Amino acid sequence: MPWQSLLKRRDRLPANPDLGEGFATLLQQLGAVSPFELAVAGGRLMATPGLAFLVGYQAALRMLWPSAPLSLGALCATEQRSLRVADMQTRLRDLHLNGRKDFVTAGDSADWLLVAARSEEPGEVPRLNLAVVYPGEPGVRLEKLAPMPLMPDIGHGRLFLDNALCELLAGDGWDAYVKPFRTLEDTYVLSAMTAWLYGVGQDSDWPQSLQLRLLALLAGCAEVSRQAPNNPAGHVLLGGLFAQFDGLKAEVNQALADGPPTWAAMWQRDQTVMDLAAGARGKRLTKALAVY
Repeated sequence: MPWQSLLKRRDRLPANPDLGEGFATLLQQLGAVSPFELAVAGGRLMATPGLAFLVGYQAALRMLWPSAPLSLGALCATEQRSLRVADMQTRLRDLHLNGRKDFVTAGDSADWLLVAARSEEPGEVPRLNLAVVYPGEPGVRLEKLAPMPLMPDIGHGRLFLDNALCELLAGDGWDAYVKPFRTLEDTYVLSAMTAWLYGVGQDSDWPQSLQLRLLALLAGCAEVSRQAPNNPAGHVLLGGLFAQFDGLKAEVNQALADGPPTWAAMWQRDQTVMDLAAGARGKRLTKALAVY
């Protein structure tokens, strides 16, 4: 990570209601970057916490699928609010998909979709594959969902698949993709949101000690980003980073309250996104600590 570019950066991209176009503008400005650099430099440039979240999410997708297209994508796994393989009804047969995914982050704006689908034969243990489909292709339909109170600038969609032709990614859909994505998303979203807060702190002249601790948190994120997502030691380190982040909340909220009200209102509205995966993250941490 070229930290000097983050320290010197003072610009910010205007919010673009077209998420795909806004992401293309960001990539054009950043040039060739690693997923971690995308999360941090991109998060710093974003106009809202929601857009910073989206950048972190895209960085995590590029760790999951390094050859992903240079455009907005989404992972489609959840069905009926569940990620359990046995609960999924979307099916893969002969490179065709049938089923639905109920909640796709930025799905209404995505250019490509990674779809988790069951592929076992009748009577076999449930097994997942990960497939790629493209909106607008035959049998692929996205329904835009109503905006949510949390991060209303990031749309969501429902995916319907009717004998849709797909491409398959190598490896087991659960072990190689859906399971590790939970850790990757935590890591890169934390990186992007911390970078966004650091940028607000720069712009609002927050206390130097707070800005330095946010930078130290980003340095920790850089180390965790180098860990394999199935490494228990990485889960312990990630747990430490979230503990640091939580420990800064009161001071961050006070600094926001003392500054421009626009930033404070945005963060007040969107900050709970960091708590949505806390339960699953806590279980991973407990299992990882039991190893040592």
